[in-house]
Amino acid sequence: MKPERPEDGSEVKKTEEQTESRAEVYAIKRGQSGWKLSRRELLGVAAAAAAAAAAGRAQAAMCLTGAVAHTSDVMGLAISSDGRLLASGSIDQTVKLWSLPDGALLQTLSGHTDSVWGVAISPNGSLLASASADKTIRLWTLPTGTPLTTLTGHTDQVDAVAISPDGKLLASGSTDTTIKLWSLPDGTLLKTLSGHTDAVFSVKISPDGQTLCSGSGDSTIKLWSLAEATYGTLLTTLTGHTDRVSSLAISSDGRTLVSGSFDDTVKVWSLPGGTLLESFSDTSDVSVVAASPDGRLVVSGNWSNAVTLWPLPNGAQQKILTGHSGTVFSLAISPDGRLLASGSEDQTIKLWSLPDGALLPVCLMDTIASSSSVQGTVYSIDGVTYTVPCGTPVPPGGTCTCNCVTCGSCSCVGTCTCNPVCTCNPVCTCNPVCACNPQCTCNPVCGCQYFCACNPQCICNPQCGCQYFCSCNPQCFCNPQCNCNPLIYYYPN
Repeated sequence: MKPERPEDGSEVKKTEEQTESRAEVYAIKRGQSGWKLSRRELLGVAAAAAAAAAAGRAQAAMCLTGAVAHTSDVMGLAISSDGRLLASGSIDQTVKLWSLPDGALLQTLSGHTDSVWGVAISPNGSLLASASADKTIRLWTLPTGTPLTTLTGHTDQVDAVAISPDGKLLASGSTDTTIKLWSLPDGTLLKTLSGHTDAVFSVKISPDGQTLCSGSGDSTIKLWSLAEATYGTLLTTLTGHTDRVSSLAISSDGRTLVSGSFDDTVKVWSLPGGTLLESFSDTSDVSVVAASPDGRLVVSGNWSNAVTLWPLPNGAQQKILTGHSGTVFSLAISPDGRLLASGSEDQTIKLWSLPDGALLPVCLMDTIASSSSVQGTVYSIDGVTYTVPCGTPVPPGGTCTCNCVTCGSCSCVGTCTCNPVCTCNPVCTCNPVCACNPQCTCNPVCGCQYFCACNPQCICNPQCGCQYFCSCNPQCFCNPQCNCNPLIYYYPN
């Protein structure tokens, strides 16, 4: 699931040319912070907002060149059990939270000091776990995104995490070749499992919570018992792959295990026995796999930038989904099996409908991570902030704070355009015809305080022009002789 690394396990550094080329990729992302509600309230708001603006978003949400979700490869994805929240982890060291199905960015979580390889959401949606190359696992509370605790103990980068169905156990796999089991939510280390002879790139827990599956760079898959009487015991080792096992997935019924490998194959195994049922040949190294909840569809992502759908039982009617311009490193399928999310080296996240594989017109866009030419609209509802592509209608009850402004986090309303050095207060309201001067600043009451034609409350005489600044008093005037009262300030030519 990770980019190829040297034998010593160190991370490959991308060339400057590779990094710069991503700026021209079509992407899908959004970004802003502000979760302030309880989970139940937040999800209700998200659902209402998505329903109210769905039609408009379908028309406005296709991404512009330079719009991206992260500033580097998207390595991990997870969808909450209610299907309304998507978490993404990236080499840019951040975790982002997105609402579904509209794809608005809700929050960016910072704290890791190296690449984030994987993410997992607890079944009840109250906790998020992230695995990082900084050798730690971070736990975050949802929906607030508040850091809960940091788990340490691995001696090399943590490549994968999984949470048990009851939400009480966390499993982590590491380049140090071990698997660690932790109690949740306190993060106490319960047990360390040894047996693999290379990095553990993937861990999954069966739906009944009785079996842990691990995939490794040693080309094997191991099944471990989580039953109380035989806790942590190795049950069996599955062989058949001839290169690293990069990813695992388990169907919701617990009867099917799927594995992807750098040997260019996807294999399907029975659970709990581990009998090999099918083997499919992909077009290149398989970086990630996913399984539909009903176990009737397998999805793989590869180093040829493609997502492939493999209908079971025989995979004969495969369909290849194209659109990414870099390796597909992460996949997640919604609990109802109708939506697929894919994350890529091209820094984007794409949403597809299942089982047909149609690309959905949804742009997951982070304006801060994207090219400086990319514009977005920011609005909030009851304390929750959403970022969406320009032209997207703001749902009823939403307050728009930034409408297609290109100056990063500057929050001007209307059609204002801000110079890159312009700083605006989030509650500053500028007149729709305002074009801010490079020296302009905005305050919560008056709007633009310099060259202040855009301040509705500031009345300036036409003969004084915009070289005079009125100090927010509706009664202040500039006279033709420019003799201003004490509340008026003069700026000479």
